[in-house]
Amino acid sequence: MAKQDLHLTRNFGIMAHIDAGKTTTSERILFYTGKTHKIGEVHDGGATMDWMAQEQERGITITSAATTAYWTWNGNKYKFNLIDTPGHVDFTAEVERSLRVLDGAVAAYCAVGGVEPQSETVWRQADKYNVPRMGYVNKMDRSGADFFEVVRQMKEVLGANPVPVVIPIGAEENFKGVVDLIKMHGIIWHDETQGAEFEIIDIPADLKDEAEEWRNKMLEAVAEFDDSLMEKFFDDPSTITEEEIISAIRKATCSLACTPMLCGSSFKNKGVQTLLDYICAFLPSPLDTEAVVGTNPNTKEEEDRKPSEDEKTAALAFKIATDPYVGRLTFVRVYSGKMDAGSYIFNSRSGKKERVSRMFQMHSNHQNPVEVISAGDIGAVVGLKDIHTGDTLCDEDAPIVLESMDFPDPVIGIAVEPKTQKDLDKLSVGLAKLAEEDPTFTVKTDEQSGQTIISGMGELHLDIIIDRLKREFKVECNQGKPQVNYKEAITKTVNLREVYKKQSGGRGKFADIIVNVGPVDEDFQGTGLQFVDEVKGGNVPKEFIPAVQKGFADSMKNGVLGGFPMDTLKVTLVDGSFHPVDSDQLSFEIAARQAYKNACAQAKPVLMEPIMKLEVVTPEENMGDVIGDLNKRRGQVEGMDNARSGARIVKAMVPLGEMFGYVTALRTITSGRATSSMQYDHHAPVSSAIAKAVLAECNGRVDLV
Repeated sequence: MAKQDLHLTRNFGIMAHIDAGKTTTSERILFYTGKTHKIGEVHDGGATMDWMAQEQERGITITSAATTAYWTWNGNKYKFNLIDTPGHVDFTAEVERSLRVLDGAVAAYCAVGGVEPQSETVWRQADKYNVPRMGYVNKMDRSGADFFEVVRQMKEVLGANPVPVVIPIGAEENFKGVVDLIKMHGIIWHDETQGAEFEIIDIPADLKDEAEEWRNKMLEAVAEFDDSLMEKFFDDPSTITEEEIISAIRKATCSLACTPMLCGSSFKNKGVQTLLDYICAFLPSPLDTEAVVGTNPNTKEEEDRKPSEDEKTAALAFKIATDPYVGRLTFVRVYSGKMDAGSYIFNSRSGKKERVSRMFQMHSNHQNPVEVISAGDIGAVVGLKDIHTGDTLCDEDAPIVLESMDFPDPVIGIAVEPKTQKDLDKLSVGLAKLAEEDPTFTVKTDEQSGQTIISGMGELHLDIIIDRLKREFKVECNQGKPQVNYKEAITKTVNLREVYKKQSGGRGKFADIIVNVGPVDEDFQGTGLQFVDEVKGGNVPKEFIPAVQKGFADSMKNGVLGGFPMDTLKVTLVDGSFHPVDSDQLSFEIAARQAYKNACAQAKPVLMEPIMKLEVVTPEENMGDVIGDLNKRRGQVEGMDNARSGARIVKAMVPLGEMFGYVTALRTITSGRATSSMQYDHHAPVSSAIAKAVLAECNGRVDLV
């Protein structure tokens, strides 16, 4: 890519709740940009971006797919690196890692459903990575569609500043087109040409006043980003030019001060070309980010890299996928410098150089070979052996570590075993490859039963994993019933002295520590061990203190109640003593492990279960039954809102352990008229009666069905 073209590059993704039309919109973008010559439909299983067999069968997106397309606007040819992300909460990691490397995003909404639970989740993820975004209200042709209601919900629920740049002409079955508030004309799409042709018309007479009102609101919202526009707005708004408006909206969007809003009906081929024009106009190019900031692993000081080929290379590996033909594909976003096929690249996590054998520009699951991936671009490389999601790739003489990604812990697990003993190796290879691809999927062996336990973000997530094992790795599995991923915590602080002595002729082992073990301080951020060293006068030599810390940190993987992990723990090493000959690091580590077990047993340990945030949209007449059922499941109803068309929204916090098979139960209660969505919120202590039942079950073997 030529250097001067970087301002014509747009790296963006489409993010939304399930069924808001992300993949349908992506398919229209591919069609209108000439990337495909036939529109693929999700409901037919023919969508280009949903290439996995499971995606085509179920009509959902499971893995984020990347593609590159070109669009001409204002006489310039723009390059799009587009990522279509999943909407289902079980695949939230795909959205997280895509947003980490994108410059902008299009948040899609259903014109009937409005701002739904997963819309909030992806919005927060975009906030976390400071991703500028535009809004696109899809499905304007559906009964109950209301563009302005979605705009209102975005303000109220998301705390956003939505600024409509178009308003709809008609709605529901009469939705014909849009009024462009920047150019002040109407656009009508022709049904007979699949929306490829449209005509520019005067604003319909009945919409003139409304268009004028919304144009003034738009100008007011962005006037502060352009001084000359502000002056003209107060003096004579009619002198404001298109260029001034676009420039002001672009500045406001890039600084996260506003979200330009468009609308359309992707399935009916209306509104997508306008969306493409305004993606070029408003979303940032890689050059809009002055520099990416990272840490030098040698000096631990911050360094930055500008988006230029002339800088030292810095790239982030944001996704790993296994391709049946080319092997392990590593998706990378190059922030500075460039990567060449056949060259060597340095991995700042492993400290090793690796050869990049081949490079590709991706189009869904097809690869187009390229020789170079330059600053600001997204591509895939083959040949890296020791690579993890979130690794930084750079020049060996200029190492840098870019901010990685955080992924939520899995909340549900099941035991699996192959149906035939000869498939045992195939199962472990398949699980290892899937765990490498997906950071929210983990595999571990239960120490007591020797079973393989796989854990993920929900029942659907694990369902897809089992299905992929069968199709891609040809392994048939028996599976146990789902197990909740419990955690443990302690509720009080205990002071304890632990002495470890061993004498068996010759040199012995000796360690003596006095520790306070308890819950972490309120201001402690994150998870893990909060370790405080208060030893005075060298009673415990400095070289043994890290061994004490390691002993406690390693022990936290297994709690004292049922062997569940402990997320947080505070340990204060108060005092101790050592033997000049018999003491060594291992002795102190073993003493710490013993102290952990003894102290936690005395510190009133409790079992913690995952609590899910649930939203149910139900008809008014079924409301009592739905709430009654949630009460039976130990749910706490937190609120009830009115949805459109006579439905009610019930919001509740419910323990995950009570929610297996809930979708089926909800359908039965409401004759299939209610919908629900659920996502992990936090872990909370369980009552002693339930804890007893859980621990009794854990101590027994988990039977496979």
